[in-house]
Formats: sequence, structure tokens, C-alpha cells
Amino acid sequence: MGVSHPVLLYDGVCGLCNRLVRFTLRHDRKEVFRFAALQSELAERVLGRHGESAGDLNSVYLVLDLGQPSERLLARSEAVIYLLRVLGARWKMLGAMFGVLPRRMGDALYDLIARNRYQVFGKFETCPVLDAEVRGKFLE
Repeated sequence: MGVSHPVLLYDGVCGLCNRLVRFTLRHDRKEVFRFAALQSELAERVLGRHGESAGDLNSVYLVLDLGQPSERLLARSEAVIYLLRVLGARWKMLGAMFGVLPRRMGDALYDLIARNRYQVFGKFETCPVLDAEVRGKFLE
């Protein structure tokens, strides 16, 4: 059995979400993460298994152990904190700092940003085209 990579499910047309993906690609030196847009069939299947809707584009998700009996879904601030903690020393510390916030407070901050992300960071008409060297990290 191969290594299970955490999969970041993100809004493929959101400017902020695309910045998060590019940030992760740049700082994921161990090449841990894989990616799929919330608009993909993969996201629809995974979120459906966890009682979530891919049509709700107001959250970023991390899928741990994709397709395994131990599959878990992290959402919103919990997903971002997990991502930061895996990226490396500097980001791990930032993730730990955010991790001390009560989850309700972290999710409230996340929701505030999510509600305003299109106005502040823009929106694409379609998911951006990826560079050939990173395309293999995207599952759909």
C-alpha cells in the first residue's frame, strides 16, 4: 500500500483559495499534499461520504487517509492549522499559535474571511490552468 497524501479540497475559482494552493505548493518541500477543487467529482464523492456538500464553497477541507477506512475530513480552521503544522518549522509554529485558539473562535475568523474572499481576492471564471511540473499533484 502506498503513502496516503492529505488532499486539500479548495474552491477552484476563488482567488484566496488559489493563493493557498500556490503557497502550499511553494512550501511543501516534502511533497506531502495533493489537491482537488471542490467543483470536482472526487470532492463530491468524498464530501458526500462525510455528510458535506461540495456545493458549499465556503470551506476548505483536508482529507486524511483518502479512500481508507480511517479516512477523516478536516474543515475550515482545523484544515488550515493542520496544513500549517505539516509544512515545516516556521509554518508549524504559526499553526501551533492558531491552534491554541478555541475552535469556535478559529472557525468564526475563518468564516469572516470566507464570506468576503471573492470581494477581496477576486474570483476566476474557471479553475486556473496548472504548470506541467505540479499537475501530477492534482487529483482532478
